[in-house]
Formats: sequence, structure tokens, C-alpha cells
Amino acid sequence: MAIEENRNCGCGNNDDDNYMQTMTNNNNCEGNDEVRREMINQIKSYDFAINELALYLDTHPEDEKALCLHRRYCKEVKELKDKYQKVYGPLTINYPCNKWRWLEEPWPWERGNY
Repeated sequence: MAIEENRNCGCGNNDDDNYMQTMTNNNNCEGNDEVRREMINQIKSYDFAINELALYLDTHPEDEKALCLHRRYCKEVKELKDKYQKVYGPLTINYPCNKWRWLEEPWPWERGNY
């Protein structure tokens, strides 16, 4: 999410954001901690931007560009969260999967990555 991207919201699906597709279409992403961290960082970035746009829209409700960007980021973060959860399991209790995958993996102190 570059600053230039924020300025150029055309309210269409900007297909120049291939980053998310590249990250999540990678078939080797299961078990790849670097990809997992990068996806989490993207999710956090989108969530932050969505909250900031919501605060801005509280005082500027007629700003079509900000509304467009808010809708776009909401859609993109939902897709990214769905893809993340298919590979790594639920992010929170609000996004349950068919089973509790974190119970199947070693705890952080068992891996030595705490």
C-alpha cells in the first residue's frame, strides 16, 4: 500500500496490486515462516489503513475517494485473511475453521521461536 496508490484510487479493481496475489498464490507457502510473517504484516497494514480511513470519514463523509479506498481495502483484507486462514488456520476466534489447527502445531516454546 504505497502512498501513490492512496492518491490514485480509481474505485475500480486496481490490478497493479499483484503483491497480494503473488504472496497467496504461492503453493509452497505452507510452513514458510517468511511468507507467513509477510502476510500478517500486510493484514496489519490493511487493518490500520481501514481504521484510519474510518476516522477520516467520520469528519469527511462525502469524500468519494476515501470511501472508495475504504471499500477496496476492506475487500482486499478480507480476501487476504481468507487465504491466510486456509493455509495457516484461524487468525482469531472470530474466524473459526473446521478445527483448531493451532492445537496440531508445536507451541512457540517447543519450537524455540518465542
